[in-house]
Amino acid sequence: MALFPRAAESPRLRYELVHPDSFDPYEMYEHAREGAPGIDEITRWVTWDPHAHPKETAAFVAFAGEQFDDDEAVTFAVYPRDGEDGAGEFAGTCGLSVDWDLRRGELGVWFRKPFWGRGYSGERARTLAALAFDVLDIEVVCVTHDPDNEKSGRAIQKYVDAMGGRREGRVRNGVVIGDEPRDVVRYSITVAEWQEATGGDYDAEFEW
Repeated sequence: MALFPRAAESPRLRYELVHPDSFDPYEMYEHAREGAPGIDEITRWVTWDPHAHPKETAAFVAFAGEQFDDDEAVTFAVYPRDGEDGAGEFAGTCGLSVDWDLRRGELGVWFRKPFWGRGYSGERARTLAALAFDVLDIEVVCVTHDPDNEKSGRAIQKYVDAMGGRREGRVRNGVVIGDEPRDVVRYSITVAEWQEATGGDYDAEFEW
């Protein structure tokens, strides 16, 4: 059995594994390609550029599948559940990567602009934290953002506070974007902080 789940559900979202065996790259390419609505604003703050052609998206899906097969990370496509505006539409992707030697997980996410401002990022973060702490026995979960991305900073601070974590500070040359090292602001949550803040209880279900 795979270490990471193939699907998950939280109160408003459904998560489906990004893997070449089950996921169509064109579903992502339509929204991650050059010229897609809002893509320049989205990719301003992430480590990847708009995809120039479907082959680039397929390569990403293949890489995500390799990480899953090697028990290194899981990447999900995210869809609003029934009752949500845009139910069933591809809303973006999220993931959890793990350094097993350090017993540390790192969160990542991007959403299409129509799905901004709904609190989905916080719901997704709590779901992946539950996976890390309650299922995978990870000790620390961290997340970073660009120092100039104040909107993400406010959102991250809100959900990290709710999970008992803290802002660690600015990490110099903490990430590479466009072949250039750049600073990031890092936050972390420990399993003890998570358990104290949430009681280890969160409304998420995982499927293998």
